[in-house]
Amino acid sequence: MRSHDQAIQAQFDSKADAYLSSAVHAQGADLAYASGLASGDAALDVGCGAGHLSFALATGFNRVIALDPSPGMREVVVQAARARGLAQIETCEGSAESLPFEDRAFDLVGTRFSAHHWRNLASGLREMRRVLRPGGYLLAIDTLGHEDALVDTHLQSIELLRDPSHVRNRSASQWRGLLEAAGFSDVRLTQWSLRLDFASWVERMRAPVSHVAVIRELQLGAAREIHEALSLEADGSFSLQVGAFEAR
Repeated sequence: MRSHDQAIQAQFDSKADAYLSSAVHAQGADLAYASGLASGDAALDVGCGAGHLSFALATGFNRVIALDPSPGMREVVVQAARARGLAQIETCEGSAESLPFEDRAFDLVGTRFSAHHWRNLASGLREMRRVLRPGGYLLAIDTLGHEDALVDTHLQSIELLRDPSHVRNRSASQWRGLLEAAGFSDVRLTQWSLRLDFASWVERMRAPVSHVAVIRELQLGAAREIHEALSLEADGSFSLQVGAFEAR
């Protein structure tokens, strides 16, 4: 029986290239925003995936460390950074809950579309604060859970069926509480809607046909409130909210 960390590695190692080219991950106004967010000596991208946030941060920092537990993802970052001429990017193995860095090592710590895989988000945020320098900057971008329990239960269920490494999409209010408990201040939130094309959403994770069938059954049988909240479409495509949290 695999541990959660082993499940993450197995889930993402063989799919790293798909995340590099994924429109959901490779595009977005948030990346352009991140590229001009701040500048300094060192930045850390926690749960870097295919490295899109690292590439954006490289425009403003002398050194960017892309941290991820997946060897496949780190190799994709190395190759893509080399192809883009981004010599300031280096990779590191590790997880958010136990960052392998000294206190106050970074001017900015960021994470994008990764935190819903972390077993202990509270611990990860405390670690991110620990490695930030005084006055340092946090940027946390992730898909959000829903404040309505009915809608949220449906969302978490289809996320898990599609991706067994999924832990939880936290709602905006849960994120804010966790950030403040971790010691961050001046927390600001920007939200936007993200439409997920069903076919590419399940294909990216190579979800088993049996799981895809259950997801469609859940969607087709979902209450009106769920259809409305998630903008469910006839082919299974849907929309959820993404939140970008900025804090000091």
